[in-house]
Amino acid sequence: MMKLKTLITLVVFVGLFMTSCKKNDDDIPVVATVELNNPINDFVWKGMNSWYNWQPYIANLDNAKEDNIDDYYTYLNSYSTPESLFESLLHNDDANRNTGTPFSWFIEDYNEQGASFRGVNDAYGFEFGLARLCSDCNEIIGYVTYVVPNSPASDAGLNRGDMFYKFDGVELNVNNYRIVNNYYDADITSIALSFNTINNDEIIPTNVEKSLAIREVVENPVLYSNIITTEGGKKVGYLVYNGFKYTFHSELNDAFGDFKTNGIDELVLDLRYNGGGSVLTSAYLASMIYGAAPEDEVFAKLIYNDNHSDESGYYPFFDTAYIYNKEGEYTDTEVTLNRLNNLTRVYIITSDDTASASEMVINGLSPFMSVIKIGTTTYGKNVGSITLYDSPDFTSENVNSSHTNAMQPIVFQIYNKLDESDYTLGFEPDHEVFERASEIKPFGDIEEPLLKTALDLISGLATKQSLANKRELRNEKVFSSLKNKKFSKEMYVLPEIE
Repeated sequence: MMKLKTLITLVVFVGLFMTSCKKNDDDIPVVATVELNNPINDFVWKGMNSWYNWQPYIANLDNAKEDNIDDYYTYLNSYSTPESLFESLLHNDDANRNTGTPFSWFIEDYNEQGASFRGVNDAYGFEFGLARLCSDCNEIIGYVTYVVPNSPASDAGLNRGDMFYKFDGVELNVNNYRIVNNYYDADITSIALSFNTINNDEIIPTNVEKSLAIREVVENPVLYSNIITTEGGKKVGYLVYNGFKYTFHSELNDAFGDFKTNGIDELVLDLRYNGGGSVLTSAYLASMIYGAAPEDEVFAKLIYNDNHSDESGYYPFFDTAYIYNKEGEYTDTEVTLNRLNNLTRVYIITSDDTASASEMVINGLSPFMSVIKIGTTTYGKNVGSITLYDSPDFTSENVNSSHTNAMQPIVFQIYNKLDESDYTLGFEPDHEVFERASEIKPFGDIEEPLLKTALDLISGLATKQSLANKRELRNEKVFSSLKNKKFSKEMYVLPEIE
């Protein structure tokens, strides 16, 4: 297990002895007369009672709940499924303030989740948004926000900015656009898109239809990186980073190696589609951006509940990083991080899909450098989770093999060096710029509105929103595929390396 300056361990590892930690070992065992219908309910309650961030404020998680075994089993039996019990135990603050979406979730298959955390999913390989054709139109158009290389979408020739007006043969409007939920349906293995252009607020079909069949996709979150030289001669590193996947530390470090070798003067970090991920990876990224911090400087503090106060501590800035293979296994390898030592500010492109570990980077860097946010308000998630398994100590060792259920409850809150953590409504941008379907350009295009705003600020130019912002597609965005994407708004700790 990796130690963070003797302050914090990174995953569940406690001497938890179920009810024996609450009762004297000499107590006479109590024989239940009520039969427990589903033993997984017992796992759910005990895991939440031990680890949940808001455990002291949930009456049904009181330690005395299991003192009378018959009453305890009767309580557990009142829930027909483990998931319904889990959901009943969630605190009101365990949800996004704007959408009400819970932060904690019940896991049907921990193998699927583990693969997703590594960047491996059954997927079509693209993300998209939906918007009204105009502010008073009923027509809805879809637009591709990004395409994953080596995926069904890339094989079919989809590109960022492509527009579609039909989804699975349905011409989209304000009443039927939820047909796009087929994109998430596990029982549906292919989708069809019909493409269009727009002219004078009219949809012009291109008579091109493409069908995509779902398959396993490995997504490298380092989607795009480049160095842009401004007219004034400044070298600007630009990185589109879409997820804190711990199995891609080398790829992230290589991007910063290129920045460092070429001596960039400024950095634009594009997190508009980054919903979070590994806390450790977040600390690595911050370490690369702010190379002036010594290795024992505080980047982010994690505070757990009183049951696990010994887990509380901080993540520092790092000089080296652990390397994991794509199966999630530590390779016994550490690499020297390519840390940039000359930056005093960073420009971060944001949206309402910028969440969790992405917000942790913004919050953690703020005490040390100017963090200039461009885009729209971020998601607002200042808490993180661990995976609890049905095992004696809730780790992945000696797991009950009769099922694949697990839990991902919120167990800690994140603070920066200055003990700041007040961003549950998200970080507001310093420069508000909307991503509009009519203006989407390839990543790295210096006329792409959000990147252009950053470059204009770097060059000292006044920024303006184009006239297109005032006419077609007035950002009445009605849907983002990332909103319902599984495991897409997460901040979690990794298993300890021993």
